[in-house]
Amino acid sequence: MKKNLLWALCLNLLILQAFAQKNTAATTPQPVARPKLVVGLMIDQMRWDYLYRYQNRYGKGGFNRLLTQGFSCQNTFIPYTPTATGCGHASVYSGTVPAIHGITGNDWWDAKLQRRMYCAEDKTVATVGSDSKDGEMSPRNMVANTVTDELKLATNFRSKVIGISIKDRGAILPAGHTANAAYWYDESKGIFISSTYYMKDLPQWVKDFNARKLPDTYYKEGWKTLYPIDTYVQSTGDAKDYERTEIGPKNSFPYDMSGYIGKDYYKLPFLPQAATYTFEMAKAAAIHEQMGKNKETDFLAVSISSPDYTGHSFGPNSIEVEDTYLRLDKDIEQFLNFLDAQVGKNNYLLFLTADHGAAHVPGFLKENNHPGGSIALSNLVKKVNDLILQKFKVKNGIIHSTYYNLALNHKEIDSLGIDKDAIKSLIIREMEKEEGIYRVVDKEELGESNVQATIRERLINGYFPYRSGDLQVIPKPNWFKENWKGTDHSVWNPYDAHIPLLWYGWNIKPGKSYQERYMTDIAVTLAAMLNIQMPNGSVGKVIEEVMIKK
Repeated sequence: MKKNLLWALCLNLLILQAFAQKNTAATTPQPVARPKLVVGLMIDQMRWDYLYRYQNRYGKGGFNRLLTQGFSCQNTFIPYTPTATGCGHASVYSGTVPAIHGITGNDWWDAKLQRRMYCAEDKTVATVGSDSKDGEMSPRNMVANTVTDELKLATNFRSKVIGISIKDRGAILPAGHTANAAYWYDESKGIFISSTYYMKDLPQWVKDFNARKLPDTYYKEGWKTLYPIDTYVQSTGDAKDYERTEIGPKNSFPYDMSGYIGKDYYKLPFLPQAATYTFEMAKAAAIHEQMGKNKETDFLAVSISSPDYTGHSFGPNSIEVEDTYLRLDKDIEQFLNFLDAQVGKNNYLLFLTADHGAAHVPGFLKENNHPGGSIALSNLVKKVNDLILQKFKVKNGIIHSTYYNLALNHKEIDSLGIDKDAIKSLIIREMEKEEGIYRVVDKEELGESNVQATIRERLINGYFPYRSGDLQVIPKPNWFKENWKGTDHSVWNPYDAHIPLLWYGWNIKPGKSYQERYMTDIAVTLAAMLNIQMPNGSVGKVIEEVMIKK
């Protein structure tokens, strides 16, 4: 009897212990589910159609890996103008538009300071890693924060965030205000640098990376087509007279760059090897900073600038651009393989997008009976300023013109007591006579203007009061300013505003969607996936269809 009671007591104790363990397990906090590393990959001047224009020439492991194993948002647009690099990088990472984050272009006329302002300039900081002024940069001109900032806040600053790009703005704006580091290319030295905003001295690994002198290696290689030149059937012939010649005396393959070794590092960004160089720097950062191997989620923001340089010079239908993307495809494949080995295939979340697209070159359009052309906007501004001087005695009535934004000389106009609206009316009347100009709009009246609704919304989203000028020139489709050779971007039209958006890796469902999405949705979606607060100026929406439902 006693033996049975003893067994019953032991059994009850075991049951109670099991319940206690179960209850403890149920109440023990579990870590928030997040990937080890987030990688933002932006391609500067990538039109959406490049995903498919060269798809049959891409390998299986680059763009096609992202398309087949990841999720593609096929109809992703930029919801503002101007569609420029600074705005694009700020908008992707802040989840908002220039009207809120304040980066209204790569540069703008600042009405408060009465001078041109570059988007990342900061005279309160100094260059780190060089004696040039290329490092006098920071994110301070961006008035909203970013998803990278919110990740830092969510982990009490334990997450590592690093931005890397050839362009300073491509590294600085995505990395946000609280980044551990941002690195960009010093064109005068051919090395990666930073600023005292982030650090007092370059880490030893960056010094070692710079000591490899990779730009000299790339110059020795030169640039010849990856495949026989007669196989580039998606492009026009080589050496068109509407192409530019920034990388040498001619605009045809092969490009011999050996003469620039040790002399001229400004030409490197025009070569496809500049993308390779950027990826090598990103790999070095991941290895030496142990990104993706820490307790908290890290964020590596990489922007590939070289397609923008090449695109501006040669245009979307050039052999140079086709070869740039075929080589970029191989770089992406190698980078994905690196991430697989370094972090683990299912341990990182990657998105690929672009800051803007590009228009076809006017000469190419004319050659193929398409409408379009180039507006000599600087000459037109000079002509209109002469008329303003004659009629109103105001010198430089239009004091600055950038991205089709016209800033008035308010200081001079106010001092003379001139009717500002009368000057605006003259400008609008004269400029709308110009071939290639569709409309000129008074920005103070955007909400009430009779401009088509989509265009009006894009203009409103791009308007930050003292950084956006007074009048907006709207060109006709496929017309752009100044460039008779090469191409440009910055307008609302789909060739500039329709961009790729690919998601890959951790918790991403393979597939595609044709639902209309926007650049500003990216940061908000990342925030939702990471279970962190969205950036403080966000206007985007979560793209639910990309995520595996738990």
